Amino acid sequence: MSTPELNPLTPRAREVSGRLAERMATGVLGFPLTPFTADAESVDLEALRAHLRRHLVTGVGALFVACGTGEFPALSDEEYRQVVRTAVEEVAGAVPVLAGAGYGWAQARRFAAIAEEAGVDGLLVMPPYLARGTQAGLVDQVRRIAAVSPLPLIVYQRDLAAYTTQSLVEIATLDTVIGLKDGHSNFVELQRMHLAMLSKGDNPLEPPSRTDTPPFLFFNGSLTAEMQYRPYASVGIPAYSSAVQSFVPEVSRAFFRAAQADDRARMDQLLTEFYSPLVALRDRVPGYAVALVKAGARLRGEQVGPVRSPLVDPGEDDLAALQGIIDHGLSLVS
Repeated sequence: MSTPELNPLTPRAREVSGRLAERMATGVLGFPLTPFTADAESVDLEALRAHLRRHLVTGVGALFVACGTGEFPALSDEEYRQVVRTAVEEVAGAVPVLAGAGYGWAQARRFAAIAEEAGVDGLLVMPPYLARGTQAGLVDQVRRIAAVSPLPLIVYQRDLAAYTTQSLVEIATLDTVIGLKDGHSNFVELQRMHLAMLSKGDNPLEPPSRTDTPPFLFFNGSLTAEMQYRPYASVGIPAYSSAVQSFVPEVSRAFFRAAQADDRARMDQLLTEFYSPLVALRDRVPGYAVALVKAGARLRGEQVGPVRSPLVDPGEDDLAALQGIIDHGLSLVS
């Protein structure tokens, strides 16, 4: 496969890409929760500020607000505006802040405009809802978002969005597309993608085609991404997002440090004694990938409120199991 020449990134995209590349080496990518009031009728902005501060003090690499863990599909336009504006104000440039946009074209266009006005650093292009598009349609969705927004874009492939290597190369020619978040864990295709984005032609061993800009960014966005850290790292993708960062940042940070040091014994301990039980509990109920995280934050004393329908909060038995997992995780890193 011959890789087309990549267009130079816009100055804004180049700057954000460079900052993200540096930050990915210092901490996990955090996906904050969106706190709601007790009746789930509105966003609790003061609780959001406190939640964001907790992320910052634990050394998070970047923050992706109003995305999947932030219950992005459940937010109105005004709530989305409140969340992204509050995040930009509270973070105040300490780390890059990106916001979710996508799902459907009309929502993508509205949210992209709101996010730009709020001053975020970039957008995470969320997968489409319900409609399974062709490769041409997936590429066109990214092109359309890039055409209406100057913000740097990271494309998220998961569920109904699955790009081929050729499609990724096509969208990477856009001068604001800086990376890919992967949630499919197709490691053969990911290896092809990674090599294609490293090369400037048929030979993946040739020098990068964008010599004046940071490399194209990839990161592991699978559910409980720490469980798949090793296979992603083996194909050249060590950066990852961490839902655990939102409720047990102590464990999240301990795993990140062990991964950086290639401390396999430490990683094995955390995977066996904390992450595996958490995944087993998560897999019991659809939607627990978000609901358990929010419940865990409440168990740690954060006023983040309930999840919104159609997600459901855990019952007493699952909360007790989650508390046990949290307590044991904290004992491992205390």
